[in-house]
Amino acid sequence: MNQISPLERAIEYIEHHLNENIGLSDVSRETGYSYYHMTRLFSSVLGESVGRYINRRRLYNASEKLIHSNQRVIDIALDCGFQSPEAFSRAFKAAFGSSPVEYRRAGLDLVVNAKRELLPEDVAHIAANISRSPEFVTREETRIAGLRGTTSLSDNRLPALWEEFLRLHKGLKDLFPPPGAGYGICETQQTTYTKDGDILFAVMVGSPVDDFDHLPPALSLEQKVLRAGRYAVFTHRGTFANLVKTYQYIFGTWLPTAGVELDDREDFEVYEREVLSFDDPSNEVKIFIPIK
Repeated sequence: MNQISPLERAIEYIEHHLNENIGLSDVSRETGYSYYHMTRLFSSVLGESVGRYINRRRLYNASEKLIHSNQRVIDIALDCGFQSPEAFSRAFKAAFGSSPVEYRRAGLDLVVNAKRELLPEDVAHIAANISRSPEFVTREETRIAGLRGTTSLSDNRLPALWEEFLRLHKGLKDLFPPPGAGYGICETQQTTYTKDGDILFAVMVGSPVDDFDHLPPALSLEQKVLRAGRYAVFTHRGTFANLVKTYQYIFGTWLPTAGVELDDREDFEVYEREVLSFDDPSNEVKIFIPIK
């Protein structure tokens, strides 16, 4: 019997408990993954949060029942895991642009905004983009100074944050010792789930410094200490538009079969080469995944 991946196990658990009051904590507990890594897994491979996935799966089931059964709307709402008909109606209208009653009356079967059940072969298809083996390294503690901001799955604000930091960096070259690599840190442990199910990440961009004592107070640079430990290092080359595919490979294909255990530290990106444009085919970034 083949061992299923953590993502497949999470999806299987969700499907078996879809109509119950479950959330990220339940899925994390079932898979043995922390909030941090389960959030990272879903957002990287499926492009959405656990909560949004569950909600859209429930809406898909509800839309099927509305069209293909004679159940009352209130019974469908409760059967599909919604706490009240009002909550169901709000979520349904947000997804489909019509109320459940209007949807049924019109005989619609438009589920493009819902989510059908993901099968194991779907997960494999989503994840199988890059086939690169990582380098394993042990890093010492690293101090990073830079800027902190937020980004989300639906609104990538990182380019603007990088642009702001690079302008600052040019005037402070003496502050940052060589090599002047840029670091991008996804602080998923400081994650906010928005009302519409999106994920708002805290992120930091910066460069390594020898210490924090000599940072100019007037600049209000953010400080971050990356803990020492072991990492699996992947290299992404080419346009950053495909960076998500590299993460899909890491979390969806490599991790399930790698025989390693994730450590509860933050993953981060290191840019050792100058980035001339987002779509430059010569772009290169190293992705550090913390492992035990």
